[in-house]
Amino acid sequence: MTPWVARLLFANVGVYLLSMVAPALVWPFALLPVAILYRPWTLVTYMFLHAGFGHLLFNMLGLYFFGPRVEERLGGRRFITLYLVSGLVGALLSLATPLARIVGASGAVFGVMLAFARYWPHQPIYLWGVFPVEARVLVVATTALSLWSAFAGRGGGVAHFAHLGGFLGGWLYLRWSDARSPAAQFRAQAAPRSAKVLDLQVERWRRVDAASLHPVNREEYERVMAKLSAEGGAGLTPAERDFLDRFSAG
Repeated sequence: MTPWVARLLFANVGVYLLSMVAPALVWPFALLPVAILYRPWTLVTYMFLHAGFGHLLFNMLGLYFFGPRVEERLGGRRFITLYLVSGLVGALLSLATPLARIVGASGAVFGVMLAFARYWPHQPIYLWGVFPVEARVLVVATTALSLWSAFAGRGGGVAHFAHLGGFLGGWLYLRWSDARSPAAQFRAQAAPRSAKVLDLQVERWRRVDAASLHPVNREEYERVMAKLSAEGGAGLTPAERDFLDRFSAG
C-alpha cells in the first residue's frame, strides 16, 4: 500500500460512512453539471461520494489494485495530480448530461487504470479473478463500451461521460507530465550532448542496487536496463529515463 492510495481509500470510505449517518449531506456535494458555475466545489467533492456500497467497493478495488503500482512509478505528487485531474475532466465531460446528479470516484480511478495500461500494457488483469485480459485491451474495451453506452443512450444510472473524461484527463495529464519530466527535458536540451556525459549517466543508472527495490520496481528496473543494453540511451522513452533518474538520485 502506497501513501496516497491509502489516504484516498481512507477518505472515500470515511465519507461513505458519514453519508450513512447523515444522508442529507450527500446532495449538496454531488455534481450537478448544469450548476457547476455556482457550485464549483462539487467538481472535487463528487469524487468522494458514492451511491451505495457496491459502487464504493467497485471503485476502491480498482484503486487498490491499480493505484500502488502507478504511484510507485510516478511518485506521490504526480499520482495525486493524475487522480484529481482525471476526476475533474470526468466532471467537465459530464456537461453532456447537464441534469444528471453524479457521484463517485470512477473518473479518477479510470485515469489511474489508464496510467497502469500505459506503463504495463501487457500485464494480465484477471476479471472476476478468472479471465486474463491484457491491461491495454481492458482500457480499450472499457472505452468502447462507455462510448457506445453514452451515445446510444444506455446510461442505466452509470455516468459514462465521467468515465470517458477520466480516461481523457489521465491521458492528457500523462502526456503533459512526461513531456515536462526531467528525463524529457534532458533529451530536449541534450541533442548534441557528448558521449562522455551520457556514459556517466548510464553508469549512475547501473549502480542502482536492484535487490533493495520493491519487487514491482525491481521488475521494471530490470526491464528498462535490458532495453538500455539492447538499444542504448537513445532508445529509452522519457518516462523510462525519469524512472531510472528517480531511483539513481543521490
